[in-house]
Amino acid sequence: MNLELLKALTEVDGIPGREERVRELVIKTMTPLVDDISVDAMGNVIAHKAGSGPKVMIAAHMDEIGFVVKYIDDKGFLRLDPSGGFDPKTLIAQRVTVHTDDEDLLGIIGSKPVHILSDEERKQPLKLTDIFIDLGLPAETVHSKVNVGDFVTLEQDLKMVGDLACAKALDDRVGVYVMIEAIRKLSNHQADIYAVATVQEEVGLRGARTSGYGINPDIGIALDVTVAADVPDTKPHEHVTQIGKGAAIKVKDSSHISHHNLIKVFRDVAENKGIPYQMEVLPFGGTDAAGMQMAREGKYAMTLSIPTRYLHSVVEAANINDIQACVDLLAAYLESAHEHDVSY
Repeated sequence: MNLELLKALTEVDGIPGREERVRELVIKTMTPLVDDISVDAMGNVIAHKAGSGPKVMIAAHMDEIGFVVKYIDDKGFLRLDPSGGFDPKTLIAQRVTVHTDDEDLLGIIGSKPVHILSDEERKQPLKLTDIFIDLGLPAETVHSKVNVGDFVTLEQDLKMVGDLACAKALDDRVGVYVMIEAIRKLSNHQADIYAVATVQEEVGLRGARTSGYGINPDIGIALDVTVAADVPDTKPHEHVTQIGKGAAIKVKDSSHISHHNLIKVFRDVAENKGIPYQMEVLPFGGTDAAGMQMAREGKYAMTLSIPTRYLHSVVEAANINDIQACVDLLAAYLESAHEHDVSY
C-alpha cells in the first residue's frame, strides 16, 4: 500500500466545482505513468495510456462533499449551503477549513447549545439550517476575509485504525488511488486506456457525463466507495458489503445496472487470479458508471467498489487489503480486456 499517496489524496481539499487542488496532485502523480494527459472544460483530468485494443474508460471522482458560504451575519458567523449529501448529526463539533481567495481559515461547526433548547426543540432532529461556522475572529475581520461562495471542507487527516485507513474524502479519493495504482501496476496491455479523474460526481455525475461523451469509450469502469454496513445492530442482509472480504463487484444501485457480461468478466478474472471479491447490491446511491453508461448511444459499464464504513463523514474507513484487492483486480482486467467480448 502506498499510504503516502492515499494520505495526500484524502487530505487535499476540493468540493464539487472546486477540485483544482486535487487536480494538481492527480496530474503530478499521473503524468509519469501515462502517454499524455489533459484537462477538459469541466475540469476532468483525462490520462491516456495508448493501446490498440478496446477503448476502456476508468472514472473515479475527485470531489468531496462540502459546503459553500451563503451568508455572513453581523457577528461574523457563517451560514452554509451544502455541496453533496450530509447526515447533519455527523457535523456537530467538527472542525472545518474555509478556503478564501487569500488564505485558509480554520473554523468550528456550532449550533444552539443543548442547555438552552426548549423541550420541543430537543425532540426535533438536527437540520443543516441549524448549524453555523465560528471562525473565532471579530466580525469586521471575517467580513474582510470571507466572501459568499468561498468553499468549506471538513478538517481531518488520515490515520490507520487497525487495518482500516480512516480519513475524510475516501469518497472518492480512494477510487482515484485505485485508478492510479492500477495504472502503475500494469505490465503488458492492449486496451486503449483512458483514466479519468472526474469532477462534480457528488452533485449529479456531471464530469463522467461530459468526459464519457467526449472519450466515447467501448467500456466504462467506475471506481467508487460503497456501503459496508457490517456493524452492530444491522442484519446480515443489510450489510451490502463487508470489510475485509475483498473488492466489491457492483450488480446495481439506484443510478445504474452494471452490464452482466462485464460482471462475469470481473468475477472470472478475480477467480483466475485468486483475488478476493464480493458481490454488491446497493439499494440507494450512484456512481460515475451511470454517467458513462448513458453517454451518446449507451455504453457497456459497471462499478468496482471499495467497501467503506461510515460514508459521508470525517471517519470514512476502508480496509487496506480490500483497497489492494481493487487495485489488483482492475490491473488484471486491464491487462486482459482485449480478450473479453462483452457485447450481446
